[in-house]
Amino acid sequence: MTVTALVPAAGMGKRMGADINKQYLLLDGRPILAHTLAVFEAAPFIDQICVIAPEAEIPYCREHVVERYHFTKVRDVVAGGKERQHSVLNGLRSLNGSPEDDVVLIHDGVRPFIPAAVLKRTIEVAIAEDGALVAVPAKDTVKTVEGGIVTGTPPRENIWLAQTPQAFRYGIIRAAHELAAAEGFLGTDDASLVERLGREVHVVMGDYRNIKITTPEDMLLAEAFLKSVHD
Repeated sequence: MTVTALVPAAGMGKRMGADINKQYLLLDGRPILAHTLAVFEAAPFIDQICVIAPEAEIPYCREHVVERYHFTKVRDVVAGGKERQHSVLNGLRSLNGSPEDDVVLIHDGVRPFIPAAVLKRTIEVAIAEDGALVAVPAKDTVKTVEGGIVTGTPPRENIWLAQTPQAFRYGIIRAAHELAAAEGFLGTDDASLVERLGREVHVVMGDYRNIKITTPEDMLLAEAFLKSVHD
């Protein structure tokens, strides 16, 4: 069985307000994407990595991230699509011919703080079940709102905040994405596409530090996380 980490890093990062895309912003002197890939490179249970980048940035990604930091597990850098879902499908199609029971972890390129233990547990659940979703319980009360008016208060114990990675056997996630593409359906995440197949996605407890770096405030938080590790 081969375990592949599929890492979408094709976002434009408009909310960051920077001159370069967020995945290449420096965090402690290295691009955010390099920090993320380093986690997978070091994990013995990850066999290979496929990075998904904007087509025009593929040479830059290869030179300034993959080659510069010697990520030997990166088998390919694939062109992304208009939406994240399209990018993931491109990545899945690049694995064409893979056995259906191979495991694919899909992880945001700007989530550099995923613990290796969570990765390992996610793989184990994906092997045993239809899919695995890393998530954390909501800390705040959640309201449903329509037209600026509160319409409901879901029980907080039932609310979980989805993170990545999300992991599935290749046959399941490829079928889910191909069906969504054929029907023109755009989901909120990869798990939602698998749920449409009537499959059961199981939750794996994540980590509150496993943030997605999308705003300048997130960069400050990420720097604080790194400082706490160094201290």
